[in-house]
Amino acid sequence: MKIKTSKILKFLLPLTLGVFLVWYSLSKTPLEKLIEYFKQADYTWVILGVFCGILSHLSRAYRWQYMLQPMGYKPKYANNVMAVFVAYLANLGIPRSGEALRALTLTNYEDVPFEKGFGTIVAERIADLIIMFIVIGITLYLQFDFIWDLLTKNLNPTKLILLFAVMILGGIGLIIFIKKAKKGIALKIKNFILGIYEGATSILRMKNKWGFILHTLFIWAMYLLMFYLTIFSVEELHGKVPLGAMLIAFIAGSFSIAASNGGIGFYPVAVAGAFSLFNLPEDPSMAFGWIMWASQTLMIVILGGLSFLYLPIFNREKNL
Repeated sequence: MKIKTSKILKFLLPLTLGVFLVWYSLSKTPLEKLIEYFKQADYTWVILGVFCGILSHLSRAYRWQYMLQPMGYKPKYANNVMAVFVAYLANLGIPRSGEALRALTLTNYEDVPFEKGFGTIVAERIADLIIMFIVIGITLYLQFDFIWDLLTKNLNPTKLILLFAVMILGGIGLIIFIKKAKKGIALKIKNFILGIYEGATSILRMKNKWGFILHTLFIWAMYLLMFYLTIFSVEELHGKVPLGAMLIAFIAGSFSIAASNGGIGFYPVAVAGAFSLFNLPEDPSMAFGWIMWASQTLMIVILGGLSFLYLPIFNREKNL
């Protein structure tokens, strides 16, 4: 019963949050205005953005081969691609469920043990997380003065310094605590952190590590490019979005996707909120967020749905 309740909550809570944020975004920018922005959008840029998104997913599927081959598995590239699209489709329904479904797809069609396939996906996510931290670091470096001014205007400088001190001391305390951990939850936390470290360093030890690294950089370059190109679809934002605003909005949008079902409702609000820090107009910012989210989600729904239907057909010999 507890397991069922937990599963229901994992589905309902993000969805409820998403529905609330859809209502909130529409209260800020009425539906009629959004429809008008959609009608006036330059879809050449939207299509280019979607194309970059597709390239990132194809690269992700190819990158997966580098992690599976050292274990003796060489799945068909087409199965990798379809597994990736099916995973993203599943994440629209239940956040993070796609990772398990992706591993299960290769278990069914390529005889890759679930735990091994899932382990490679976790390691992939660690690599993606590292790149995200690098993007955040670059953003902090480029926009340090702006972010510092923003924080000091909204937070007392003394409290801000105290907050940083508490974070540093807390980090040191956590390291000491984990090192001495022998049992219970502390040991679980320790093993989890060590597992992350092991997964991250295993990437650097793989035979085709440079291929893996180059694909990882390409994936994130495509993410940034699809975001940048789609901005041009909204005329009122032409030439008005500085690099710092784009990076901060990209980061905010990326985190919003994990907070609700595929970022529904949350993504446009997060992007518009980031743009508002740079005094960009609210209505076109919200409209851009919706255009960006809708175009990428539609791509996932179409390609994920087709992949789900075609997988058993493509592997019909396996099913005989």
